[in-house]
Amino acid sequence: MATGLIAGFLAGLLGVGGGIITVPALFTVLGIADVDIGIRLHLAIGTSLATIIPTSIASLRAHSKKDAVDWALLRSWGPFLVIGVAIGTWIATTQIDGPALALLFSLIAIAVAVDLVVRDGTSSDAPPGQLDELDAKSWLYSVRGAWAPAAIGACSAMMGIGGGTLSVPFLNALRYPIHKAVATSAGFGLVIAVPATIGFVAGGWNIPDLPIASLGYVNVLGFLAISLMTICSAPIGSRVAHAIKPRILRLLFSLFLAITAVRMFIAFY
Repeated sequence: MATGLIAGFLAGLLGVGGGIITVPALFTVLGIADVDIGIRLHLAIGTSLATIIPTSIASLRAHSKKDAVDWALLRSWGPFLVIGVAIGTWIATTQIDGPALALLFSLIAIAVAVDLVVRDGTSSDAPPGQLDELDAKSWLYSVRGAWAPAAIGACSAMMGIGGGTLSVPFLNALRYPIHKAVATSAGFGLVIAVPATIGFVAGGWNIPDLPIASLGYVNVLGFLAISLMTICSAPIGSRVAHAIKPRILRLLFSLFLAITAVRMFIAFY
């Protein structure tokens, strides 16, 4: 429940689905419960994805009230996010093991954290509609940019995150307004989490030695304990996000990513 409070707050603050906190936390709890390490990370990822559904809904509603969500971009990216999720879920549940997933989680998280710090001094807060001289906005809303949401969806499904971890820095790199990126990524999280959760339930359905109250790779007890708290704390994080400077948002984001990546890597290696 404490994890849920923190994850929900971060979901609203940073536009992430909370997976950046819930995956390592669930991995630790499942280890204490002596769940087989071979399926431990898969369970943590699947359960995390399930918790992202209510978290993203709460965060999206809060950001929408502030008219910060780019619905056009959400509609444009939606189908390609789902395609990426399908591919990533298939790979995570049938093709790679726990250590490989942990390595992927750590490498991507570190790369994003470094990118955010490096770009921290650049101008990334241009007004909506003024992304850059190459008309990046047109690119983002067209099929030409379809590879980006597809890749984000695939990686997010494999990492158990809501997409904000990758979409926020990606959009920020294109000088897309950071507050709009954070708000819209809450919608990305919902689009990613629903099909990914279904995939992890199906992918782990006949796996032996699952802990009590598990539907495939989704543990219902973990889902309920975390989700009940994220719904309460996500709107608080959203209000804070609109009250602080974008530079502080980027630094906070990079710090949490780096810490999580190191913890996950140490757990397996």
